[in-house]
Amino acid sequence: MQLKDLALSSPDIPDGERIDDRFAGQVGSETPRMTVTGVPEEAVELALVCHDPDAPLPHGFTHWTLYGLPPFDGEVVEEIGRPGLNDDESFGYVGPFPPFGHGTHHYYFWVYALSRKVVGEPTREEFLRDYADAVIEQARIVATYSR
Repeated sequence: MQLKDLALSSPDIPDGERIDDRFAGQVGSETPRMTVTGVPEEAVELALVCHDPDAPLPHGFTHWTLYGLPPFDGEVVEEIGRPGLNDDESFGYVGPFPPFGHGTHHYYFWVYALSRKVVGEPTREEFLRDYADAVIEQARIVATYSR
């Protein structure tokens, strides 16, 4: 795997800043817009994952998995992708909802350029285990949220 030109950005969730309440779980979990650039030519698919490693669970909490995204630069269109199972056993984006008083949580939004297609709707852990060897490049943004 190489770290080259692949980049992830969001007009809704700036890297390093606090996530706006409208994208949080207690307000309605509006799905943030994400944009991918620098997709390598050899990529056959993109995958997107949002994970909170600060959640008080053994493996943190996965808020979003999205597979089957076309390997092109541009805005991520959730309806084109195939959502995987999140840690609350739902499909699709689940906004931040850390416990009151638990401090600041960090939300890692990862994009992966893959050399092969993802089959089915794996959890984050299954995806990382089964497709680590297929990652050509990866990029992330990190934002925070607390209640």
